[in-house]
Parts: sequence; structure tokens; C-alpha cells
Amino acid sequence: MVRKNTNNKKQTFSIPAPGAISVLLVGDFPHWRERAFPMQPQAGGVWRATLELTPGTYHYRFIVDGQWRDDPACSLLVANPYGT
Repeated sequence: MVRKNTNNKKQTFSIPAPGAISVLLVGDFPHWRERAFPMQPQAGGVWRATLELTPGTYHYRFIVDGQWRDDPACSLLVANPYGT
């Protein structure tokens, strides 16, 4: 997944994951699994995290109950060396 940020501001990431126990946001901004950001459950089974990011292009994914997932709302996909 790719997200472009053109100025210093908070970026909100969200994913629908009804029934999930744990959802983490990971990406190149926290060096993937070196630092994951816990997401908070919201009404309707949506999980959210808000981060302040500097301008740039960021690659990210979610880990939902231990399983890697793409952002279903993002149309910019980049292949990784693991074939996903």
C-alpha cells in the first residue's frame, strides 16, 4: 500500500476488521515490524490509528490478529519481495 503525504500533518489510517482482537499498523515509517503502531477499535468494527508524518511517500500494511493485510481503501499497490 502506498500513501503520499504532502505536508506535515496527522494521517489517519483505518481498516474494517470486525471481531479482530488486535490490529497493528506497520510500514516503512516505523521500519516495518521494528516498531508497530497499535490501532484502536471504533464503532462498526473499524480500527484506526493517527500518526503525524513528515512529507513523503509511505508504504504500509496492517497486521490483523497476526495476519498481514492490505488496506482495502487504497488503490496504490506495490509488490514486495514476498510476492504480496
